[in-house]
Amino acid sequence: MAIQWFPGHMAKARNQVQEKLKLVDIVLEIVDARLPASSQNPMLAEIIEQKPKVVILNKADLADPKATAAWQAYFQQQGAASLALDAQHKSRLPQIDKIVRQVLKDKIARQYAKGLQQAKVRAICIGIPNVGKSTILNRLVQKNIAKTGDRPGVTKNQQWLKVNAEFEVLDTPGILWPKFEDQTVGTKLALLGSIKDSLYAQDDVALFGLNYLRQYYDQRLLDAYHLTSKDLTLSDPDLMMYLTKKTGLKEDYDQFSTRFILDVRKGRFGRLTFDQIPEGAPHA
Repeated sequence: MAIQWFPGHMAKARNQVQEKLKLVDIVLEIVDARLPASSQNPMLAEIIEQKPKVVILNKADLADPKATAAWQAYFQQQGAASLALDAQHKSRLPQIDKIVRQVLKDKIARQYAKGLQQAKVRAICIGIPNVGKSTILNRLVQKNIAKTGDRPGVTKNQQWLKVNAEFEVLDTPGILWPKFEDQTVGTKLALLGSIKDSLYAQDDVALFGLNYLRQYYDQRLLDAYHLTSKDLTLSDPDLMMYLTKKTGLKEDYDQFSTRFILDVRKGRFGRLTFDQIPEGAPHA
């Protein structure tokens, strides 16, 4: 299964991000905590260059907490500050301003040394579709300014948002890259809703998710669908067909695929992370 797309507005947005970088002090990269690596855009990594960056792992309430801690340790090892949060519950959002000022403390100290009464910081907020950028920004500015939605591609334009007198953030559209060199990355993004459902074969995505749960979260799979260990000895397609019948869908394989994907997204299997940290990376 090959998932590829590159709408014109995304090409335009990429160019605009590159143009705006010279106006900002720091990059806020929003990723899905369930896909800390796969939801990072390698194309944006190329154009960010040497700008300071904070990786914000959003939807942390849906991700495996042990995996999230391990990924934060990994990002720290790579030289990037990170923060795990759930934008729907805004208690940790003030930490964004705090961690930005910590990363930029030397620049801010120089501003104060010049006699400036306010040390102003400008950031650009980037990320792929449907990772929650606009929700985070709306919570930060305490207004519904940035457009939000539960589907990719809601934000189409760039806009400056004022968090406080000393902190402004430029919101940008979610940007995917032109081609997934690793199709597994595309499959993971499809599973969690960062790619429009009309652009991929749902049975392929469901088969991937089923196999992943069998490998890393087998007990969750057993509990959710009331399976036995013997059931997990079936091949992935046979297990899918067995579950299709078990859930009362007769032999409607496609309908079960849709149901399984929604079960993953809605948390039926608990808190899941679908990216494994690279071999040799630190564990929390």
